[in-house]
Amino acid sequence: MTIRILLIDDHALFRSGVHALLQRQADFEVVAEAADGLEGLKRAKQFLPDVILLDLNMPGLSGLETLKLLVQDVPRTAVVMLTVSEDLDELTLALRDGACGYLLKSIEAETLANAIRKAAAGQPVIADDMTSKLVASLRAPKATAAPAPAVAADPLTAREREIMRELAHGASNKEIARSLMLAESTVKIHVRNILRKLNFTSRVQVAIYAVEHDASRAPEAA
Repeated sequence: MTIRILLIDDHALFRSGVHALLQRQADFEVVAEAADGLEGLKRAKQFLPDVILLDLNMPGLSGLETLKLLVQDVPRTAVVMLTVSEDLDELTLALRDGACGYLLKSIEAETLANAIRKAAAGQPVIADDMTSKLVASLRAPKATAAPAPAVAADPLTAREREIMRELAHGASNKEIARSLMLAESTVKIHVRNILRKLNFTSRVQVAIYAVEHDASRAPEAA
């Protein structure tokens, strides 16, 4: 299956280089490029790509603003931020706003190609260095944090919580099915239900939720 890709970046030379690298992959097709967020949104609605590589810092409509519009207008497309920024706040905002990945522009070509394939398959893709920063940040105590607001009763079933724990560790549907001895189609239904109940649009948001609520750990035996 050919993976159709849209590049959104304000640096023409960088776009050209990435385009050339991706076109060497037999299963990739770069369907369009865009130099800013508005053009990118237009191209996304026109071509409906499988994966969008989106720069974070662009003049005019920012990467995060563009991301929100893309998630709203082309919800079936996986949006991966491809940026020089190693800022943890920007990573967290991007993931919470629906990005399925966050990669640094220093990435190796082969690693980028593999990340695109994973994103097209619905798997989260985050640069290794950023993953460790994110997990450390989410688990760090917040000394000056205000009291947490009351949380509604957990809407998830026991099985959905099991699957959420697997998602928090980056498992694919196939790996979850194997681990929990379920049909892959059943796992897909559970993942859809989790997203709907938590009002999320991506598996990455579920993983963040699991870590924030300490739900990524298996319950201790009695």
